Amino acid sequence: MLDPTSTAAVAAVLGAVGSGLANEAGKAAWESAGGLVRRIVGREVRAPRGADELDGVARQVHDALRGDPALARAWTAFARSAPRPGHPHQVPALHASTRFFTDRDGERKALTREASRAADGRPRVAVLHGPQGIGTSALALHWGCTELRRFPDGQLYADLRGTGTGAAAGADPSAVLRLLLRQFGIPAAEIPPGPDDRQSLLRACTADRRLLIVLDHARSAAQVLPVLTSAPGVFVIVAARHPLPGLDAVGIPVGPLSDKDARRLLTDVAKAQNVALDRAALPAVLARCAGSPFALRAAAARLAARQWRDEGSAGGDAARTAVADGLRALEPGAARGLRLLAQRDWPAIGAPMAAATLGLDETAAERLLGELAESRLMESATNGRYWIRPLIREYAVTEALREDGLAAAEEAVRRAVNWCVSFAEPASRAALRQGWRLGDPEQPTSAGVRYTDAGEALTVLHDELGNLLQAIGAAEELRDADSVFRLNQALWPVQLKMGCHDELLPALRAGVRATLAQNPGSREAARMHTLLGLNLTELRQWAEAESAFTEAARIEEAVGHTRGHATAVESLGLLRLREWRHQEAYDCFEAADRILDGVTADGEGAGDLPRARALLERHRGRALRGLGRWAEAEARLESALAFFRGTHEPYNTARALTDLAETFEAGGRVSDALPLIDEAIAALANEQAHYHLIHLRALRERCAGEGPGE
Repeated sequence: MLDPTSTAAVAAVLGAVGSGLANEAGKAAWESAGGLVRRIVGREVRAPRGADELDGVARQVHDALRGDPALARAWTAFARSAPRPGHPHQVPALHASTRFFTDRDGERKALTREASRAADGRPRVAVLHGPQGIGTSALALHWGCTELRRFPDGQLYADLRGTGTGAAAGADPSAVLRLLLRQFGIPAAEIPPGPDDRQSLLRACTADRRLLIVLDHARSAAQVLPVLTSAPGVFVIVAARHPLPGLDAVGIPVGPLSDKDARRLLTDVAKAQNVALDRAALPAVLARCAGSPFALRAAAARLAARQWRDEGSAGGDAARTAVADGLRALEPGAARGLRLLAQRDWPAIGAPMAAATLGLDETAAERLLGELAESRLMESATNGRYWIRPLIREYAVTEALREDGLAAAEEAVRRAVNWCVSFAEPASRAALRQGWRLGDPEQPTSAGVRYTDAGEALTVLHDELGNLLQAIGAAEELRDADSVFRLNQALWPVQLKMGCHDELLPALRAGVRATLAQNPGSREAARMHTLLGLNLTELRQWAEAESAFTEAARIEEAVGHTRGHATAVESLGLLRLREWRHQEAYDCFEAADRILDGVTADGEGAGDLPRARALLERHRGRALRGLGRWAEAEARLESALAFFRGTHEPYNTARALTDLAETFEAGGRVSDALPLIDEAIAALANEQAHYHLIHLRALRERCAGEGPGE
């Protein structure tokens, strides 16, 4: 059995705790680890930022533990209760294959050969590549659905476009890893924040398992490489438009269907739609579709609606021709609606958003969306919402410039962005009623929406996240810095309570760019730097986070925004806590408190001032605990606890109780810690604070084990 105080064991525990920083239990354990390491080594040790630094800290801890049995027992107790990364507990499955599938025998045999190749340490990976609409995605899914016995431990799917069902936001490799880990049933809060830790966890989840992974709409080898593994039972299928240079894989080109198979597919789809094919017209239909499955299905839809016209052969790209035919077959209003909705890659267009974008009422918008879906020009997403294929978007955007003009296209996007802002701000306030917001524009919801509680508001805000992120990109292109800022600020509850840090990072960077471009010395620019820094802190990009907080504090001080200045300095202190730089953290919290003295009775943030000071008291207590100054830490934490008890904030009450209990534990007063832990657990009974409860139970186990008689 591995000695828990050995260098390897200490490094493993610190590595596991560090990779668990995505949830409250992991953050609290990391902070506890910092204080314990300081006690063990006898001086400040900064948090490790990489493998080399981690090994160095582990060696220092091991050397110090060899001569102190009491500290060795304390470390062993911590190691046993430290949180670990999540574990898979679901067998993922692909969504259903298309109902009608024809031919592709050669391509399917090539997939089977690569999947059956003897294990030799090389990843099993095949790239299906072909032009849009040719059916690479359908082929990957169909083959996977017919090979269930080959992959009894599951089949995973990720759409690398960054939109639509099963999409990885922004197609970022780290987001792809998160999406795949979620399909194993690992909760979002148990997925490590860093890409390297995510990659390690995915490899652990796939080792000794027989799995299929389908990566759809890949654009580069960089998106795929982090997913690859040498596990002998894992097979990866990549669907792409072109071969991917830099990826060592079997390339399988996918071309047009033969005339025989194209006829069969068209006949099967038409029959299912109860359409009697005109045999005389059939050669013309087949010639125009040129073996493209997408074009054939679109033609069947137009035949069903009696909108088919013989316009000769496609001549070029059959799929693009099918889109053009479909648009011409629409009523003018529906065609215009599609052109304007296609201006951005909205992942889930519902009736309210479509109505705002097109200037319609919601009933008319819902009817239009249904018509576009029946014409196969939109695809169903979830909850009555739709998305537009890239192939269709590309054509519709070009047509919009010709038919509607640039001004009309931009105005449609602007209306969509405005709808996103009007949706997001009330939901954000309902999801997080405490604290302050810069400007805090109190505007009613456009549809009079009211939320039953904060949880419901947070859920709908998260459900709309894809559209809101797309709106931030659109607003930046429109040079609408105000909307970029307001949307980012509205998404703060999602960042605070649900993580999603890698998803939000590009939007926050856009917010910094937009506000700096508009006015580099503005309060909005400062606030964006603070929000970015908080995100980077969670992603363990600490050097950049420090720069962001420092710049935020500089701007806030220059413009005389006292409340924002205090927040930026406080945030820098929180970063220092994460880095185990406890004295510097304490100094930041002291400085933030002094800055708050400048908030006037009628100034911005004055109403939140008592709560802000209570939070600073709690933070100072945490820093003092890390410094080993138990009595001072206790006094600060008692002060914060009294405030949160008085304002009936169960969650912050529980956090202050937890901090106080950990202070007692660190100072050797474990019997005094136990009742505080029990009170904190009771306070969280209705708060759905699953991960904080995990930390509390681990803390209780340690304290009970160190109690009298042990």
